[in-house]
Amino acid sequence: MPQHSLELRSIITAEGMLRISLEKVTVPVPAPGELLVRVEAAPINPSDLGLLFGPADMTTLQAGGTADAPVLTAQVPPQGLAAVRARLGQSMPMGNEGAGTVIEAGPDLQHMIGKRVAMIGGAMYAELRLIAPDNCIVLPEGASAAEGAALFVNPLTALGFVETMRAEGHTAIVHAPAASNLGQMLVRICKDDGIGLVNIVRSPKQAELLRGIGARHVVDSSAEDFTQALEQAIAETGATLAFDAIGGGEMTSAILNAMEAVAARGQSYSRYGTDTKKQVYIYGSLDTGATVLKRGFGMCWGVGGWLLFHFLQRADKSTAKRMRERVADEMATTFASHYTASIGLADVLKPDTALAYVKKSTGSKYLVVPTAIF
Repeated sequence: MPQHSLELRSIITAEGMLRISLEKVTVPVPAPGELLVRVEAAPINPSDLGLLFGPADMTTLQAGGTADAPVLTAQVPPQGLAAVRARLGQSMPMGNEGAGTVIEAGPDLQHMIGKRVAMIGGAMYAELRLIAPDNCIVLPEGASAAEGAALFVNPLTALGFVETMRAEGHTAIVHAPAASNLGQMLVRICKDDGIGLVNIVRSPKQAELLRGIGARHVVDSSAEDFTQALEQAIAETGATLAFDAIGGGEMTSAILNAMEAVAARGQSYSRYGTDTKKQVYIYGSLDTGATVLKRGFGMCWGVGGWLLFHFLQRADKSTAKRMRERVADEMATTFASHYTASIGLADVLKPDTALAYVKKSTGSKYLVVPTAIF
């Protein structure tokens, strides 16, 4: 028979009020081709925060509701409403990925009952999740939900960068900022695969962290010699492809100009710049301001957006299968994630806790544990 589940929901009204609440939902009995999973862990990734809070003013957070039905509210400035017009009035579930145990299954998937799986597909900040097996990875015997909770977004993004590099004919990568969980995974992948990688960090402490796990080329954007150091690292690796999670500001521009400066060494002058193709993909919005391009990088360049879900839609099945198999094989090494704290569903709705997990600071990653009692 159908079961009931608590699920975190986010809604923005036409008047500009964000409301995040715990809602009771009915989960149907699994049909053929479906699994019912008890969600035991789900990470809060930067990609989750856009749906969770949108453009809300975080200084206006207020707790409300009751002990059994807590609510978190915030104001969305008028200038932010235009960006979320398509979701106004819609109660939306959240949480891109997670892990848990299969407790029921369709008649064709009874052998899956009792198995622990990693999942992707949204609505993971919930007690129960109905899902197709194609959106799951079966975890090895003995693996915990925390170990499997973040096996999709960051691992597949890091592997997607490498696949994009190969498909587009590049041989090395620049990554900014590089000290995140994802960045550390990319360091390990490139080290194992013999790929040149330039890691841009924002402090000496972050540089030390990456060098400690084997990163060779680490450049600190807070240092006075950042431009010169970036050019030197690009010259040593031959990188002509970059992935920028900062988005706003001048980082994309700085990378393109450094690539052009290296490409122009020893070449005769051309008013159109070099014919070396330089490509930067923006895949995040750590800085939500304007992307500023100070054009000193010629005419052979590109700037675009990169999203894991778009990449996977375009990738052939053999590539996607190979990526998932590698993630499963290396979940405890290359793709291991570390968490600052574990919090329950109700804790997500506490203003002080929310302000902590929205910081997106390096080394700070929160894990939602829906089974925690509140």
